[in-house]
Amino acid sequence: MLTRRFLMMGLACVLAGRAAASPQGLPGVEPVIKPAGPKLPVPKKASIVKPPKKKTTRKPLALDPQFEPQQVDFYTVFIPGTIVINSRQKLLYLVEPGNKARRYGVAIGMQGLGWKGVARIKSKVEWPSWKPTPQMLKRSPAKYGKYKDGMKGGPGNPLGARAMYFFQGKNDTQIRIHGTTQPWTIGTAASNGCFRMVNEHVIDLYDRVKPGAPVIVI
Repeated sequence: MLTRRFLMMGLACVLAGRAAASPQGLPGVEPVIKPAGPKLPVPKKASIVKPPKKKTTRKPLALDPQFEPQQVDFYTVFIPGTIVINSRQKLLYLVEPGNKARRYGVAIGMQGLGWKGVARIKSKVEWPSWKPTPQMLKRSPAKYGKYKDGMKGGPGNPLGARAMYFFQGKNDTQIRIHGTTQPWTIGTAASNGCFRMVNEHVIDLYDRVKPGAPVIVI
């Protein structure tokens, strides 16, 4: 009898355990059903979006004040109207009366290409055409070969807005005072031998210089 009683108690415990685990097994007790929540979106693989490349434009460099056009004291024996270029200073002087001069900044020839001497301005040209010299074509055929037939004058022309041509007698020296598309080179040794000026400055000089004006480069 005792054994049967223990068996009955054990069976009752098992049934009670099942009822607790499964509410559906108990009479009069409704099962608890949790409402289904909103389905969460399955996260997609993150894609790396590269920011758009910023357009970089070269800002014009501020010109050193000493290279701006200005009147200066200039004591010399040269007659007014003479152009004197000091290669070491990277400065051009247009001699004026009363021991004065109009001074401008220039870029001179690169090392080994600098020009010194005496000449005259035989001609002046507005928005000149340009053609690389035979020496330039020989030194840098890849750079200048495509221009061997010349380039028309205009804003993109290396000679800029104005050009004044150096002659010694009837001989063209191939040296010019001219404008430039690279104003940041003023005050440096950057050209193939000519003397570069800011376009606005060379226009100012051009209007003051007469054909036949002597040029002294030291």
